[in-house]
Amino acid sequence: MSDSRHLPEAPTDIRDLTATASVHAHWHDENQVVYASSGVLAVHTARSRWITPAHRALWIPAGTVHSHRAYGVTRLHLFGFSQETSPLQLSEPTAIAVTPLLRELLIAYTALGRDRGTPAGRRMRAVLFDQLATAPERPVQVPAARDPRLAALCRLLEQDPSDSRSLEALGREVGVSGRTLTRLFRHDTGMTFPQWRTQLRLYHALRLLAEDRPVTSVAQLCGFATASAFIDVFRRCLGHTPGSFLHSGPS
Repeated sequence: MSDSRHLPEAPTDIRDLTATASVHAHWHDENQVVYASSGVLAVHTARSRWITPAHRALWIPAGTVHSHRAYGVTRLHLFGFSQETSPLQLSEPTAIAVTPLLRELLIAYTALGRDRGTPAGRRMRAVLFDQLATAPERPVQVPAARDPRLAALCRLLEQDPSDSRSLEALGREVGVSGRTLTRLFRHDTGMTFPQWRTQLRLYHALRLLAEDRPVTSVAQLCGFATASAFIDVFRRCLGHTPGSFLHSGPS
């Protein structure tokens, strides 16, 4: 991301992105919350990738170089504010749960335009800050591998998330022992291998669901033994079934 653009102000705005549209790498001097009220948005930084469907927003601290990619037709709500007025004190990008109230606040406030400076607009902003300050963290995150040996293995699984081989078997293909890879996963990603692979599969699953792929097909493409196993993991990790996750709110 060395060719990233510096955009001092983090905008507060609504943007409509076509399927597969991208926003190139950039960074702001202000904090920003990014929320997709429809579609699915992937956010990439140098250290990780996040995906933010309609029940998640992403907190992006000032100075963080990031890029976006839409999956499905996506309506993007951007909420920027100075570091001095920040409701969150997080130094790293963080996915947060979006409650029904927080969702409506983000949609309404980003649509206000010039009215954001009115007394009503300022009151709405204050409630929005209160809701953000208490929003729980709910990541769908795929941390990047820094070690080149681990990165080679991660590329194999990114190309084919349905690959269900064990860590030992995958290690033989890249010439690294399973024991070494276990240590590298914890050191580089902060996750165990099964945790990282589950996050990778959920990341790909959300992208495919945004393209209106059937749940059974998504389960197979992402390496789940059955559709019911996929639904169970999805519900436990994200709190919703695959069918309701992307379509529970208005576009």
